[in-house]
Amino acid sequence: MATAELNGAAITDFPSFHAACKAAMGFPDTYGNTMDAWVDCLSYLRDEDGMSKFRLKPNEVLEIVIKDAPAMQAAVPDILEELTYCVAGLNERYEDYGEKPALKLTLR
Repeated sequence: MATAELNGAAITDFPSFHAACKAAMGFPDTYGNTMDAWVDCLSYLRDEDGMSKFRLKPNEVLEIVIKDAPAMQAAVPDILEELTYCVAGLNERYEDYGEKPALKLTLR
């Protein structure tokens, strides 16, 4: 399983969240630092779009691991809530296209 790890204790606002995601997931230099851009970058993980460093096989899943998730929950619960919402929405989108869900969010 492909894995991207984020340090929840280092995420204190949206700019730090997006910087961590860009580094961990290999988003392009043109990444817009918004949740819409985040969703766009992870929408085609099984295609050759070059929007992240990951290219998943048909049944493979990208696990997004938030280390020290309690610190993130305490500092920025809104970001964690939006992240959870976006992962669920992306997985629904994959299923709508007849594919298996591509993301798993793990809080540690």
